[in-house]
Amino acid sequence: MANHQLNPNNWIDLYSDYLFNYTISRVNDRAMAQDLVSETFLAGLKSMNNFKGEASERTWLVSILKRKIIDYYRKINSNKGKAEVRMTYNNDSESEGDWLEERVADPFDKTAEDKLENTELGNAIYDCLSKLPEKQAEVFKMKTILGYDTETICNELNITPSNLWVLIHRARTALADCMEENWF
Repeated sequence: MANHQLNPNNWIDLYSDYLFNYTISRVNDRAMAQDLVSETFLAGLKSMNNFKGEASERTWLVSILKRKIIDYYRKINSNKGKAEVRMTYNNDSESEGDWLEERVADPFDKTAEDKLENTELGNAIYDCLSKLPEKQAEVFKMKTILGYDTETICNELNITPSNLWVLIHRARTALADCMEENWF
């Protein structure tokens, strides 16, 4: 491959339109696209010593730009879900607070009633499993309860992946019907 040389004096004239069009199609925000292209040129200037000449200038700049776009999405996605919502959930104005924190059950605060209910549910599931055809029950247990991966189950039972998913679908449907009758 030909050895390419960098010439940053021509980057804006040669590559800014291409890089902008590339970016705007991915971020759909004109101002952000312009910022990312500017950051790309700046990063290119800072890392000129790392350019090996094995790719063209444009290819090298696009690879820097791709990383800038990925970083942009990482940043905006890392901020999702961090907003705190406070609302009044009682009629009296003194009771304002975090409904979720105050009302959601503590998973470690199990009562005897919860344990009994879980035992009854487990028994109902296993009772329904015993009513399934043997292969459906076996595939369901291996995949859902024991957590085996598809390839392992297929090898052990000598079935195809599509057959496995048909069996799981049938088992889930039958279990849902059985649980509807016997548990709910």
